[in-house]
Amino acid sequence: MLRATWRGLETWHGREACRRASLRPYRVGWLASPGIFGPVDREVVATVRAAAHALSGAGCLVEEVRLPVLEQTDANSVLWQLQQMEARPEFAKVTAGHEAQIFRHAKLVLDTPDTPIADFVAAEQAIERLRDSFAEYFQRYDALLCPVTPFPATKHGLNDLVVDGVTVSPFHVMSATSPFSLTGMPALSMRFGTSHDGLPIGVQMVSSWLAESTVLKIASLLEEVSPVRDLHPTI
Repeated sequence: MLRATWRGLETWHGREACRRASLRPYRVGWLASPGIFGPVDREVVATVRAAAHALSGAGCLVEEVRLPVLEQTDANSVLWQLQQMEARPEFAKVTAGHEAQIFRHAKLVLDTPDTPIADFVAAEQAIERLRDSFAEYFQRYDALLCPVTPFPATKHGLNDLVVDGVTVSPFHVMSATSPFSLTGMPALSMRFGTSHDGLPIGVQMVSSWLAESTVLKIASLLEEVSPVRDLHPTI
């Protein structure tokens, strides 16, 4: 009987602690430039900053942060070392007979030699450094707000482009999402702005492992105050 009572109190205490925790404001860190590996378009930076201000106005505790390992790690290169060998057999199947029509990415996957074991190990170690940094970050914050792409939407079939004065390959589009693909963290993207030529600019909300409900809740707060919430395509 005593044991059952104690377990009941433990359960109540756990639920009460969760209830109290849910009443405190969400703690959100944000970064844009510097923030990820490589340059970020100024309109994207402005959009992320505007989203941070909007979350602050919605009652979240928001502050600008720096994650040095995120700035220093070429996550696209790390992802490539691991993905290229895994993807090649499937790419070969679906592109058979259409080799002249495939995009640069698929062609590189098919043509690049296997990743040397030393590079493979280095890539795995880079992922561990990212995980360690995020684990420490999410001890202090509930979510991370950042770009989802380093530049606004572009035309299909993009070639190299200039971002904030730096020429980058079209694969730079993945620089803000690759770190979370590598570490398996829940991330959500949503439009929050518009470029000078009318194209959408998104932001990305990231939370800790198994905290999908957090990222969804904070994104819903952001959606309520979004300047593009009522925009719809002309049909």
